[in-house]
Amino acid sequence: MNPILTWGLDVVRSLQGSLGHFFLIPMKAITLLGSEFFVLAALPLIYWCVDRKKGARLAILILLSAFLNLWVKSLFMQPRPYDIDPSVGLDKDPTSAFPSGHSQTSVTFWGGMLDILPRTIGIVAAIAVPFLVGFSRVYLGAHFPTDVLAGWVFGVLIVGLYKVLDLRVETLLGGRKTSIKMIVVAAAVLGMNALMPHDTALAGAFFGGATGFVFASKTARFSAKGKLSIKALRYLLGIACTLVLYIVPKLLLGDAFPTEAAMIRFLRYGLVGAWVAYGAPRLFLALKLAEPESGEEK
Repeated sequence: MNPILTWGLDVVRSLQGSLGHFFLIPMKAITLLGSEFFVLAALPLIYWCVDRKKGARLAILILLSAFLNLWVKSLFMQPRPYDIDPSVGLDKDPTSAFPSGHSQTSVTFWGGMLDILPRTIGIVAAIAVPFLVGFSRVYLGAHFPTDVLAGWVFGVLIVGLYKVLDLRVETLLGGRKTSIKMIVVAAAVLGMNALMPHDTALAGAFFGGATGFVFASKTARFSAKGKLSIKALRYLLGIACTLVLYIVPKLLLGDAFPTEAAMIRFLRYGLVGAWVAYGAPRLFLALKLAEPESGEEK
């Protein structure tokens, strides 16, 4: 076995032996802070109830980060610690190990949150949460230390590029027509599908979400402000509809069309992304759960 993986497996065994199973539940709770479930719950909250523009930018950042993580995983196809020693597997994941998706996502998400949270809180969260998430992934036997380190590095690089390019891209596309923006979105999705034709979920979510954000900025601009009770109702209604759109098509179709599975998966995730970005804001405006923003974006 690779000496680095041997060393990493020894670290996993040492952590589990030192801390014991007393930390199992706390570590599983901590690891959720870097999971897709946490992000899928948090992003709509930010977009619908905190800041529309910043929420949209953060969602695009997270989707691109998640795609890059899966693509790199598909290149390395590295086993997880429990693939080598099943006794250390306290948490399981269907994808390969390198780099750690939880670690990368936590850095990307909390790094993006620096634009939203108060400065001190944001800095503390951007350092502490990724560290704890990475530590939990090693303790649970889901990753080698090198997987976690790589996830942190990729996350920092992605956030760094986001900070450097965000305003430039927004300036470049801000005054463009909707058709030009859609060409950019379509080109990005074609690239994603070309790199990962076997997994179209993230490409679909990106297409639906980015398209929804483009049209929401033009015809469904809403204010994320409001009373706490209104925000709570807005969020609960939006999430309930999101779950319906995510679950029902899967239950109805299942494996009925295996040859078209990739296309169906693309469309299902695209529908969810479009709902979160555009459908929900339209509903909030129609039900008077959100006030329209003044002005118009091209």
